[in-house]
Amino acid sequence: MPIVSLRGVTKTYPPTSRDGAPVVAVDDVTLDIEQGDVFGIIGYSGAGKSTLVRLINALEPTTSGSLTVDGTDITTLSERELRDVRSGIGMIFQQFNLFAAKSVRANVAYPLKLAGWAKADIEARVAELLAFVGLSDKARSFPEQLSGGQKQRVGIARALATRPAILLADEATSALDPQTTHEVLELLARVNREQGVTIVVITHEMDVIQTLATKVAVMEAGRVVEQGDVFEVFSAPQNPASQRFVGTVIKGVPSPTERSSLAARHEGRLVTFSFRDGDSSQAQVFLDLAQAGLPFELVYGGINDIRGRAFGHLTLAIRGADEVIDRALATIRTHATVTEGVDAVDTSASDEEVR
Repeated sequence: MPIVSLRGVTKTYPPTSRDGAPVVAVDDVTLDIEQGDVFGIIGYSGAGKSTLVRLINALEPTTSGSLTVDGTDITTLSERELRDVRSGIGMIFQQFNLFAAKSVRANVAYPLKLAGWAKADIEARVAELLAFVGLSDKARSFPEQLSGGQKQRVGIARALATRPAILLADEATSALDPQTTHEVLELLARVNREQGVTIVVITHEMDVIQTLATKVAVMEAGRVVEQGDVFEVFSAPQNPASQRFVGTVIKGVPSPTERSSLAARHEGRLVTFSFRDGDSSQAQVFLDLAQAGLPFELVYGGINDIRGRAFGHLTLAIRGADEVIDRALATIRTHATVTEGVDAVDTSASDEEVR
């Protein structure tokens, strides 16, 4: 049984004006999160990601549909029963949400005190967690004395205090620099790998999903428009929203505008070669062109890697007689995907749109 299961879940809010319609934040969402997954939920601003996570941790009631967490349909529970469910769910936030007036040790101990743990057990658990996140030497420090990455490590330790089965990370790396983001993602991977905690990552950052997640769901206008294995969704996105997201990580087939710009700057015939795990390598394509005596220049694209599985697109400007290029492409098409002169979906997205 999935540790989190949503079936037709909808969340609406009252109209924002007297004559307005209800606001649908989550619209008929169905998805399963298996125990042990690192499940990414991505989408542009207003897609419904944060509302969805608030439904999962029972901070908001669903309007309709069923939502099962660790075998219990939480849509049927009283507020008192929901408190028990929340104790099995940890949460980390973009802005850390630490108590400024409490030490690192006291911040991590806080949920244990609320849960009624004995003092000796609290001290042992806090020491264990601070050692796990690499902050044993900061136990007496206060949040203002910590870097952003250290604050997030404290947040992770606090979220793990009561040994939750599920950890929700809502834009947990958005306030961090790239190096610190990498360190926090490595720590979350350890949490999943060594402690068996199921992690749900809410983010607009595709590289976070690529680095950490095993499964992904793409949201747009409150709906899940695509979901599946991260490699499959990234390497062959089917929905335009997914295609735009993938375009923030790796350049795909050039759009018509991009092709025109490339053609003006580079001599030769523009041809795009697409690769997925198991396809012929780009080295074989280059060898085929070289054996045909065709000079070429790489002008667009790139190859990406997800856990040892490669995918991507390379656009080359190939110089030579058309008949020679045609013969070489006929050979290459037997072992690689070739795109030439075909309009592609424009995968560009503004920074504001991604936020």
